[in-house]
Amino acid sequence: MTLTNGSNNLTPAGTPRHEAARDHLWMHMARHSNIVNNNAKIPTIVRGEGHHIFDDAGKKYIDGLAGLFVVQVGHGRKELAEAAAKQAEKLPFMPLWSYAHEPAIDLAERLANYAPGDLNRVFFTTGGGEAVESAFKLAKQFWKLQGKPGKTKVISRALAYHGTPQGALAITSLPDMKTPFEPLVPGTFRVPNTNFYRAPEAFSENEEEFGYWAAERIREQIEFEGADSIAAVFLEPVQNSGGCFPPPPGYFQRVREICDENDVLLVSDEVICAFGRVGSMFACQDFGYTPDIITCAKGMTSGYAPIGAMIASDRLFEPFTKGETTFYHGYTFGGHPVSAAVALANLDIFERENLNQRVKDNAAAFKSTLSQLLDLPIVGDVRGAGYFYGIELVKDKNTKETFNEDESERLLRGFLSTALYDAGLYCRADDRGDPVIQLAPPLTIGQPEFTEIESILRSVLTEAQNHI
Repeated sequence: MTLTNGSNNLTPAGTPRHEAARDHLWMHMARHSNIVNNNAKIPTIVRGEGHHIFDDAGKKYIDGLAGLFVVQVGHGRKELAEAAAKQAEKLPFMPLWSYAHEPAIDLAERLANYAPGDLNRVFFTTGGGEAVESAFKLAKQFWKLQGKPGKTKVISRALAYHGTPQGALAITSLPDMKTPFEPLVPGTFRVPNTNFYRAPEAFSENEEEFGYWAAERIREQIEFEGADSIAAVFLEPVQNSGGCFPPPPGYFQRVREICDENDVLLVSDEVICAFGRVGSMFACQDFGYTPDIITCAKGMTSGYAPIGAMIASDRLFEPFTKGETTFYHGYTFGGHPVSAAVALANLDIFERENLNQRVKDNAAAFKSTLSQLLDLPIVGDVRGAGYFYGIELVKDKNTKETFNEDESERLLRGFLSTALYDAGLYCRADDRGDPVIQLAPPLTIGQPEFTEIESILRSVLTEAQNHI
């Protein structure tokens, strides 16, 4: 078979790439036993074009996850590659340690103009986990500077994922991801998430009442621990882990009130949801609330270069304008000039092609198309917002009975992950909560691609019923 991109499946040293991958590449969040012991081939992607990716055998796939909730503008945008090359030639590196460079200045101003309220101070990182880590540390130091050193604890939601650094991992709510690395940073607590599909029976018919109930659990947790001990609440606008839980109407408005009443910071973790994934540049704007801090990353450059940011309010920055007070925190490559230049070019594409409005205009059609899958016995729920959806799979649709651990393993890893990929759709089959398929395609697609995705899912999920 003729391979795309001139690939001959050999490394520069002449080693077959599948062997080099097996012997040297340590993949992230991946099981290696089958690869090492059975010499299973690792899927290898060699190029991308628009909303498609291509493997080393030349096969084409729909990128139904935008890489990892990242490639908002699609693959193969030459102007982003050119922006990187131009900046690398002009100034390849300069840290933001008491110095500045032009791309970081321009990007900080642009992000501040996009952000709501007085979120005007941009602290750059190299990714989302670092942005969350930065927000955690800032919250603690801010309260110390306010004469409230006891405010160190944070609250997040059940099943939530907020990153892998030690602090961010402590905020993460997934036991299997945390246990191997304990002891973690102490003082993190959990409240219910906004999974309306599995809401308590008393609220199963009224989403707004469920949202109020879920928000009140945050108030209850703050009061139980003592408001004088709580620094911040970390929430995603649409929670990713567990399968795309959107907020019920009024939820974030009540959470904002609770935080204000108890002098607690509200952190909107938008590592996935920002930059058009839900619609607006920042998803808090889609849901009508203004946080004290926004954390963001992925879509800022559409993945063409690594960058992240913590965007803080003027109130949080103000103590650092006095005397010798310093936020002793930073990253060598945070706000890298090449990455910042790529981000600016990426945001130019957003504005020129009106991608935020495109998502808002097409979101209902995407949901409607995916919701057609609800006629399948295995599909219990379709939920999400914008171009960000989860499809929950169930054993019994009438009772909402889910799969046990062994059944989920056979269904997701034993069949669905491979079957969807073989059918030409790259997406995520996930069981960090109940089993779900997650979709977050590039923001450039429309109804023809929605229909194609639904068709592939329908075919594979119909076959999946024979593997339960």
